[in-house]
Amino acid sequence: MSGAPVICFGQQPCGFFPRRFLYAKFQTARRMQAEMGGEIVFFFHDSDHDPRETQTTLRHRKTGEPVTLNFTVENKVQRKWSPLYLKRIADGWHATTARQLGAYVEPARVEAFKQTPVTNVADFCLELYRRMGLLDGIRVVRSSDPAVRTAACDVSEYFGDVAYEGQIVRARWLDGTWKLHEGGEKYLTLPSTPVTKAQITPTRDTRLRWMQSVIHCTHYIAGMGEQAYLRKEDAPEITFVNRDAIDRSDEAFH
Repeated sequence: MSGAPVICFGQQPCGFFPRRFLYAKFQTARRMQAEMGGEIVFFFHDSDHDPRETQTTLRHRKTGEPVTLNFTVENKVQRKWSPLYLKRIADGWHATTARQLGAYVEPARVEAFKQTPVTNVADFCLELYRRMGLLDGIRVVRSSDPAVRTAACDVSEYFGDVAYEGQIVRARWLDGTWKLHEGGEKYLTLPSTPVTKAQITPTRDTRLRWMQSVIHCTHYIAGMGEQAYLRKEDAPEITFVNRDAIDRSDEAFH
């Protein structure tokens, strides 16, 4: 690769206040940029559907006791299977959660939370990260963006955003049809509806090649979990970097 470095890291929305391991990726990227120059790109994988990704663990400011909060969305189908950028936040969640936050985070963070528009889960997370200053000077590439999907390379293993019970869900293409994972070995089979490229996102095993075909990064910052499954042979031109260590990595940064 030639030209200025492109320093990339990726993550699903991971809490309305981001988990500390994501904060460590931001910090690692900024340190690398200070050393070598170039651009920082945050690959925001908001096409994921797992509601556990947005669990937010905070500690009480006086007692240190942890509490785990998460979004409430409009219905069960959205909660289980809709991609994070289409999980619509339920009425009342914002106000109810805001009333609790004073015991856990400083007033400025409570105010940032209150001012963040209530739309869908992914937009809310991204906007709050922005209000916290985490995205300053960083280019965000979203996996939900139809232009990104259309520009990306073809992959053999993928998910599609398809209709089910009046909602859009993220179904896996398996054995010639769309399937929704119900847990364990159980799947719900949907009709084999045709899709366009703008509806398709990669599986975990094909995500690196798909992402790289759009971003063309020179360096990629990976967490410990990512190191176990990244198919580095799919992008031999990338220099892979471990994110900086951080304590209580699964708790929220605020």
